[in-house]
Amino acid sequence: MANFVQAAPATITTLMRLKHFSLAFGQQVLKALADESRLRILHLILRNREMCTSDLEQVLDFTQTKTSRHLAYLRNAGLVAPRKLDQWVYYSIKDEGADFVNQIFSYMERDTILQKDLEVYQILYSNRELAVTKLQNRRWIAS
Repeated sequence: MANFVQAAPATITTLMRLKHFSLAFGQQVLKALADESRLRILHLILRNREMCTSDLEQVLDFTQTKTSRHLAYLRNAGLVAPRKLDQWVYYSIKDEGADFVNQIFSYMERDTILQKDLEVYQILYSNRELAVTKLQNRRWIAS
């Protein structure tokens, strides 16, 4: 009980920092967070700053359709923003919800599923099997 009481003021403060917080926005965000697949996607994006759709598919072993559907839901909820780079679309956490998302995941940091996702990411990254490693190794030619 004491832990909850201590954590509550920080959570309320975090919620108040959102730029566009309303009952409708709160409902939208909480619905988006009510799905395990979306939480796993959001956690990977949060921990890696941004991730492309194909890397999320590979790490989570999701189909392209499932990944895109959940990313669209997160985008429509105002939690993630897309950035197109060549044939890849990268997603990052929007500033408006970053504090709230960080706070939520601070309570779930030791979850075994989320930890396993990070381990799989590290293995695939080390083996250079992700799009992010291909982009990092690309030599850009100035025009």
